[in-house]
Amino acid sequence: MNIITLTKAAVVSAALAVSGCTTTGSSSGPDIVEVAQSTGSFETLVAAVSAAGLVETLQGPGPYTVFAPTDEAFAALPAGTLDDLLKPENRDTLTAILTYHVVPGVAEASDLAGRRVSVLTANGGKLRIDGTRGGVRVNDAMVVSADVQASNGVIHVIDKVLLP
Repeated sequence: MNIITLTKAAVVSAALAVSGCTTTGSSSGPDIVEVAQSTGSFETLVAAVSAAGLVETLQGPGPYTVFAPTDEAFAALPAGTLDDLLKPENRDTLTAILTYHVVPGVAEASDLAGRRVSVLTANGGKLRIDGTRGGVRVNDAMVVSADVQASNGVIHVIDKVLLP
C-alpha cells in the first residue's frame, strides 16, 4: 500500500527542496522498520505500524524521515487510547496518525537547525518544525535523538505522539 500519491510526493519533494532537505537516503544497511525493531525503544511503534499494515511501505525504497515516538510517548496517551487504536475497526485512524509522523524525503538535523519550516506529511497533513530555540520541535514534541540512519531514510526520536 502506498501512503502517498504521486502528486503529494511531488509536492512534498518540492517543499523539502525549498526547506533545504534532501531526497536521497543511504543505500545499504537496515531499513527504517529494522532499525526501529533493533533499538528496543519503539516496540509500541513497531506494533502499531504492523497493525496498520505499513511495514512493507516503511521497508520500501523511500527515502523517508520518520518522527518516531518512544514507547514512553505512547504510554503517555490517555488510558485506553492505544488499545482502541490497535483494534482492526480503527485501522484507518491508526494509519492516519502513523503517516502523520512520516515525511517523504530526508530531513536531517542539520537541515532543520536554525529554521522554521512546515512540511507535508505522508497523510497530507502539515508538521511545524522549529529548530530555532535550542533543539528541534515538531509541533509540540521535542526531538530527543536525531539522525538515526536507515538505508531508506532517517529517524528522529520524539517525546510525544503527534496527532493530526
